[in-house]
Amino acid sequence: MGSRRLHIAAYDIADPQRLREALKVAKNYASGGQRSVFECFLTELEAERLIAEMRQVTDRHEDRFLLLRLDPRLEVTVLGIAVAPREPELYYEG
Repeated sequence: MGSRRLHIAAYDIADPQRLREALKVAKNYASGGQRSVFECFLTELEAERLIAEMRQVTDRHEDRFLLLRLDPRLEVTVLGIAVAPREPELYYEG
């Protein structure tokens, strides 16, 4: 499996049914996050799969989805009680 890099996945979904479906998809890839923004450690293939799955559950005219790959050379800064994202030791793919 390829090396994983930290991504931020965020969405804004207009329809409640599509919102539930988008949440399911995002949680399958996330290692942390809240509401509609998730921290995901992904390989290139996983990032492509996430985008493809989001395309299936979103409406391109009404909804928005963003997958942002963060530069691994930069330090992650958190504020308040936030915990810096850490890559999990184990991944379950099922």
